[in-house]
Amino acid sequence: MRYLRLAFLAVVGILLLTVALANRHPVTLRLLPEEMAAFLPFGTSVTMPLFLVVLGGVLAGLVIGFVWEWFREHKHRSEAARERRHARELEREVKSLRDKKADGKDDVLALLE
Repeated sequence: MRYLRLAFLAVVGILLLTVALANRHPVTLRLLPEEMAAFLPFGTSVTMPLFLVVLGGVLAGLVIGFVWEWFREHKHRSEAARERRHARELEREVKSLRDKKADGKDDVLALLE
């Protein structure tokens, strides 16, 4: 199984390298349209290879998806933590009840009291 995972990662790496080499042409990304950018004192464009734009978009999508899912699952994590606390409390209560001795009485009679 380990070799299968490494082979899969190698294939993905080769595919990413192939995409990167095929898309090396520079592209210009602009933050704002040129008419609006004239009002800003700093540059609003950057030139970079196309594969960086594509891979950066994929990476940004993954990060946004992970963060979105983390916030969405917050209620489930908090409920699970609450249930764990409740289970620990019940376990402590059961342990304390078991530790109480019946003082020579029958166990069934001690439970009925």
